[in-house]
Amino acid sequence: MIDICCIGHITRDKIVTPKATVNMAGGTSFYFAYGINQLPEKASFRLVTKVGQDSMDEVEKMRSAGIDVKCYHSEHTVYFENKYGSNSNNRTQRVLAKADPFTIDEMRDLEAKVFHLGSLLDDDFSPEVVKFLSTKGFISIDVQGYLREVRGDGVFSVNWRDKEEILECTDILKLNEHEMEVISNLKNPRSVALKLAETGVREVIITLGSYGSLIYADHKFYEIPAYKPAEVVDATGCGDTYSTGYLYCRSQGMDYAESGKFAAAMCTLKLEHSGPFDRTIKEIRKIIK
Repeated sequence: MIDICCIGHITRDKIVTPKATVNMAGGTSFYFAYGINQLPEKASFRLVTKVGQDSMDEVEKMRSAGIDVKCYHSEHTVYFENKYGSNSNNRTQRVLAKADPFTIDEMRDLEAKVFHLGSLLDDDFSPEVVKFLSTKGFISIDVQGYLREVRGDGVFSVNWRDKEEILECTDILKLNEHEMEVISNLKNPRSVALKLAETGVREVIITLGSYGSLIYADHKFYEIPAYKPAEVVDATGCGDTYSTGYLYCRSQGMDYAESGKFAAAMCTLKLEHSGPFDRTIKEIRKIIK
């Protein structure tokens, strides 16, 4: 059985920063797959994605890199424009095309200990799909996509539809400081974590940008530092990189704090360039020390 299965759309991304404009593939599944592929194979991994014919070359590149990819056909590939200002914690988005949602039929043959659902838009994963997967393994969710609704080409923050239904079968939940306010109407990360834990979520991870992150699990809080990068080049994919490092460590039985610090160090290295994490475990450990 696979240790970690990440499910999500590979996207076409146009990334605009004060220093450059870059066109590349992206999405949670993209950053997660390449990130974990850089690490020693102590956790088996499979990517499940859904793209249009125009992005099949990207899928083949991933397979050539040694990534196990199961790909379903979609009429379109998700097309994002991400624009960052001088503060890398803030961005504006447009969606120029949407992919088809994932279905239960596409999930039937999947077997994994942990399913990480990389939602990009609010209809990527229905409650029925999440419930079905929860009968097969633990569910890890990145909240971001559930809070994005597309109107025209604009992306708007919305509250989480079907939140209660999905949280009931979620084991690990990751969200940032903006997302926590949207789904809870609270500003204190500790209060948000406690509220989410009451729904049954076993591990709550709240990332706080340059202020680090907070993990709540087993009735205890863990404050994780943010390690300063040599230079901030591109924040796209940082949250996904955090999830990669965290689940990679947790799948090996590492504790919450150790997993959080490893994930934070991966994010620091990711911030220093555009594209997915491409460094080594030796460099990660050097930052933690």
